Amino acid sequence: MKGKNSKKQVMNDKLWLLLSFCAALVVWYLLSLGKRTGNSFPFIPVVIKGLQTMIERGAFWTDLSSSLTSIAAGFGLGFVTAVPAAFLMAWYMPIRKIIEPWINFIRNIPALAYAPLIVIAAGVGKPPQIILIWICTFMTMSITIFHGIRSIDNTLIKAARVLGANDRDIFFRIILPATLPFIITAVRLGLGAGLTTLLAAESTGAQAGLGMRIRALQNTFETGSMLSYIIIIGIIGLILNLIVDIIERRLTSWQERREE
Repeated sequence: MKGKNSKKQVMNDKLWLLLSFCAALVVWYLLSLGKRTGNSFPFIPVVIKGLQTMIERGAFWTDLSSSLTSIAAGFGLGFVTAVPAAFLMAWYMPIRKIIEPWINFIRNIPALAYAPLIVIAAGVGKPPQIILIWICTFMTMSITIFHGIRSIDNTLIKAARVLGANDRDIFFRIILPATLPFIITAVRLGLGAGLTTLLAAESTGAQAGLGMRIRALQNTFETGSMLSYIIIIGIIGLILNLIVDIIERRLTSWQERREE
């Protein structure tokens, strides 16, 4: 019975996805017919031709490689710094009092606002791109993980101490497993933050990149190519989200999931 319900759920999900895709195509087509919106939202043939043009110019693969490198490096730095920072803030009150206000302050400032300062400090090229993505992903992930740790039931920790557990046991047997879903959520949000920061990061004098190319194409009004790059960024986001979903199912298979 459970197997039948599961198959039915998968079919329903695919049907809704198909309906959503068709609705998006209809809206896109209607926008492409408008006098004012037609130039901004050209339909599929023009977008495909625009992408082919960028490939023929030899720009697309260079841009894609450059952006993925920046995102990977910036996100990697963000993750390895956000996780310990979040645990330290949750575990030690003085550290939380010092760090948390600055995280809340900086994360509300658009990356584009302080991008010029990063360029002045780090120079033109790949370093300022990575630093900007690192800052944005760090802010997003650290605060998400921190609040996840803070939501753990304190009764579990007190009960473990009564049973003789030390700090190491509490961390590895209670806090870390309970925090894992929040870490995965932070990874999902951090990847999204990295992608949305891409345009700001690559406005720092980048020689290649999806975000840099979008700004360049805007100046030449090549909307077909520009829209193709925007769609590529969205596809990258979907692929990354799918990878995180797979990892989440493997690492949190013990966690109950609400059936829709």
